[in-house]
Parts: sequence; C-alpha cells; structure tokens
Amino acid sequence: MIPTEPVLEFTGERFTPECVREIWYEHMHRYALAARLAAGRRVLDAACGEGYGSALLHAAGAAEVVGVDLSAATVEHARRRYRARAGLRFEQGDVTALGTACPGPFELIVSFETLEHVERQEAMLDGFRERLARDGVLLVSTPDRKVYSEASGQANPFHVRELYREEFEQMLRARFPAVRLFGQKLLFQSVLWEPGRDGPWAASTHGGGDGLGYAPVYWIAACALTPEPLAALPTLHLFGDAEESVYRHYDHEVRQNIRAGHRILELEAQLAELQRRLDGAQPPPDPKEQG
Repeated sequence: MIPTEPVLEFTGERFTPECVREIWYEHMHRYALAARLAAGRRVLDAACGEGYGSALLHAAGAAEVVGVDLSAATVEHARRRYRARAGLRFEQGDVTALGTACPGPFELIVSFETLEHVERQEAMLDGFRERLARDGVLLVSTPDRKVYSEASGQANPFHVRELYREEFEQMLRARFPAVRLFGQKLLFQSVLWEPGRDGPWAASTHGGGDGLGYAPVYWIAACALTPEPLAALPTLHLFGDAEESVYRHYDHEVRQNIRAGHRILELEAQLAELQRRLDGAQPPPDPKEQG
C-alpha cells in the first residue's frame, strides 16, 4: 500500500502516484508488467524518481530492490516515504555513469521513461548490459518520437533526445542478443473474456480490420542475453484498476460540460429576453427626423 504522505510536488519531469487519468495508467502499467518478473530477484530501478515503482516491485516479492535517481532531493523523499522496508533502498546516482554505486549482477533491471531524458543513452544501456545477470531481464521504455511529438505537435521540455522506433531497436539489438518489443497506448476498449481461461486472444478494431491496429505512443522493450528469460512475458498484457478511476474522472468532466451547456442556454435565453424588452422600451423613430 503506497503511503499518502509526504507527497512529492509534480513538476512534469517525474511522475508521482498522485497523478490521475492517462499518465497514471501509463506509468502503473509498466511496473505491473515488471512485477510479473520481480519475485525472488535482485532488482535495479534506474531513474526511480519518486520511488513508487521500486516500492511496488518490492511488494511483488523481489529479494532486493535498489532505486537510483539523479536528484538527491528526490532520493531523500523516497527514503522518507518508503522507509523501514527490508530489502528496499534508494541511492543517488547518474544512470549514465553508475560506477560502483550499484554493483551487479541484477536479475531484473527496469528503467521507464528515462532514455529520452538523457543525452548519453548508449552509456546508460552499456551500464545496464554490464550489470545484467546471465539469466536477467532488462525492461526499458521510451516514447516514439514520430507519434509522441511529431504527430501530436507537442514538445516535452524535459526530453533531450527522443528516438524513432528504428533507432530504439537498433540501439538495443547492438547490445542485447534477445529483444522483444511491446507497444503501449491507452485505449478505450470493450473487453470480452472467458473466466478461468488463459489465451489464445484475438482483437478487432472498428475501421482498422483485425488486430490492434493502433500506432503505439510508447515502446517497452524486454532485453536479455539469451531468449529464454523473455519467454515468461505474454504477447498481450492488460492493465486496469478495480476502482475504475479514469471513468470517474471522465464522468465528472462530462457532467460538468453538460451543466455548463445547460447554463449557457439559460443565459442566452435571458439575454434574448432582456434584448426583447430593451427593444420594446425604445420609442419609435420620429418621421420628421427621418425626413
């Protein structure tokens, strides 16, 4: 259970678990996938930020979790918020130059939405390669520059080097013999399932034929030194919260918009009535003045 205090201020650079809607689902889903691999393993959470992800992996049964972040203040916050947990610790360090701060090997390394924040991306991946156990797994994510920035027209001021899918894959395959690539995008879906059964799965997209048919906003890569450790990952991973918080937020926004629309109609009717009365109160024009 994640504590509610103290809370780290959200500046846009680091996600905090108090965020809501899309960003919450995106970040929590990545750690939910990683949690499937955490039990009994020594884990490195590189660029751990607020510390919520490290705490989630620890709760998933990891033997040890080391969270590393560049910001000393953020690390201190994580230590205070997730204190007194055996096997969970936070260290200040640069993920592009880990040095002796985080000696390997690690059986699971995760680094979500970090790559685009650093210029020395190759050095960062080299450091992960050096610390990854022979049977370990690296999970690393990054936005797709084509979709995230170019198609949307937005520019994240905290991103210094965004990658296209091809660049991302090339960088990974140059260092890791085994790579599986997963696309991520928040979707509005109707899910139909048979309780108690696992797979096979199928998907249909209206107007897009069979298959998911969407352009991923983010890529999550699973990397290893041999293919065997990656076999435990599914081809499809769904994430949701039982409280369905995203529905509550959108329902609230929809209700507000409906109320605002009704209020606008009321005000427009009142304005029209006032204008009618004003027009009726004016004397008719004087024919002499018109002449």
